[in-house]
Amino acid sequence: MHVIATAGHVDHGKSALLRALTGMEPDRWAEERRRGMTLDLGFVWTRLPEAGDIAFVDVPGHERLVGNMLAGVGPVPAVLFVVAADQGWQPQSEEHLAVLDALGVRHGVLAVTRSDLADPEEARVRALDRIAESCLGKLPSVTVSAVTGAGLDSMRTALVRLAAELPPPERDADVRLWVDRAFTVRGHGTVVTGTLGAGTLRVGDRLQLARDGAVLRVRGLECLKEARQEAGAVARVAVNLTGPGAGSLSRGDALLTPGRWLATDTVDVRLRGDRAADLPRELTLHAGSAAVPVTVRPLGEDTARLRLAATLPLRVGDTALLRDPARHRVPAGVTVLDVRPPSLTRRGAAAARDRDLRPGPEPADGTAELRRRGLIRRSELLAMGVRPPADPVAGEWLADPGHWAALRARLTDAVEEHAARNPLEPGLPLEAARQALGLPDRVLVDALLAQSSGLRHSEGRLYGSHAGPTLPPGVRAAVDAVRADLAEAPFRAPDADRLNALGLTPKLLAAAEAAGELLRIGKGVVLLPGADARAAAVLAELDQPFTASQACRALDSTRRVVIPLLEHLDRHGRTTRVDGALRRCRAADPDE
Repeated sequence: MHVIATAGHVDHGKSALLRALTGMEPDRWAEERRRGMTLDLGFVWTRLPEAGDIAFVDVPGHERLVGNMLAGVGPVPAVLFVVAADQGWQPQSEEHLAVLDALGVRHGVLAVTRSDLADPEEARVRALDRIAESCLGKLPSVTVSAVTGAGLDSMRTALVRLAAELPPPERDADVRLWVDRAFTVRGHGTVVTGTLGAGTLRVGDRLQLARDGAVLRVRGLECLKEARQEAGAVARVAVNLTGPGAGSLSRGDALLTPGRWLATDTVDVRLRGDRAADLPRELTLHAGSAAVPVTVRPLGEDTARLRLAATLPLRVGDTALLRDPARHRVPAGVTVLDVRPPSLTRRGAAAARDRDLRPGPEPADGTAELRRRGLIRRSELLAMGVRPPADPVAGEWLADPGHWAALRARLTDAVEEHAARNPLEPGLPLEAARQALGLPDRVLVDALLAQSSGLRHSEGRLYGSHAGPTLPPGVRAAVDAVRADLAEAPFRAPDADRLNALGLTPKLLAAAEAAGELLRIGKGVVLLPGADARAAAVLAELDQPFTASQACRALDSTRRVVIPLLEHLDRHGRTTRVDGALRRCRAADPDE
């Protein structure tokens, strides 16, 4: 299906043309037919042999109804621009062209209607010249009379050609259906209509309401009054919805593929039209069928930050427009550059942000976006409308290569700086490393560590060139004194008084052990490294099994030392208990 907005004219000419082309009545209200003026959106369609189904969204032309017009034309990729031969180019023609230009619509056909009432050539030339100055460029034109039928075949041929020019739809894309009508049908409940610009809808699908996150179910689906189990873009659809909040739906709401969109109330945009500095501070943003008041903050010549009065599901690359309702003007069209922009708090931040946005991602440039952000989850980048440029570095996390290399260097520096400040505990805890680098997730520390050859991980800490504690001179002298004592009597560990006199606290003893200078076998009991292996060798010479008293005599020590030493040997599999009082040595592992 192809969907075309019909715009530009306000009276009978436009509606009469659609009736002649489709055999359907586009004006839904009796008041519209009585006054000969479109007041709200109308929907009709026809089937052309070489183009398939073509649906028309008939939008009102009067300046007081431009809000309704924007709700219909916003999601539609092409336009049938109507000018009457007997009236020519009108103020509403100018405003509609400004809207189409602001939205960046590039496909269309000019229809000069009522050619039976006046020579159409002057109106046609004037309209083509004016339209050529917009993004629509040079349009094909057809002069037609709905009364006599003249030109209708040429009109159908032009529509077939227009349909062939339209870009192919993305039927596997995420759904974002802007609601342009919502009503209740007895026995069915809430029904909404809209133009499905991308993606595919199916009966049974779950859709998320953008404004509050409520999840609704697709109970039924119609395209052009025909029931469907599935509808792919581009299509006019009527969707029967059920679920909490379905009855509150209205024009401007958006229905989304769950979990695939970001709702934002702040966007940075590129402007097409007035300079940023010339824009009023308060305007209305029209996106899809939604209209939301915004506050404008200029960033540069053609860039600005918009703060929205309500969140909208927008993506990088989306087009929308700013309208000044008080002056009936469309001062600028916008292209969304960022839906998660950084805060602007420092002096000169706006100008710096403008530089950062050049060149803007139009279309969305994943490499540039990743470079600006440094780190971002893949799912968030997709939800922003940006295709990821690389594979994740950890979990879902994507990283700009330059930023990632800088993080690796910073991690090494953080580990070394910690070791220099804490010589007795040189290992940097993983959580402290995450905080030092400002990383949002611990898995990123693990990934950096895996790529950093100069670092190692042990028991939740990171070590660099200092694999163990570095003992300050005073501590080194005290430890050397203990080692001298033990060299003379290997199993006569210094008592608490001796350790206190030397100033060796439990923390310092732990540091000495980590440095490989002492071996702690129990609370306040230290020996030389390797003393446990020597003790096992001595005890293996005893008659097996042996008692603690026999071990004391063999090792020339006391129960204060031998009991924790035997428990240490038990834990390391060198000895084993036979009963409550006896132990025996285990056979030594030939690899030890």
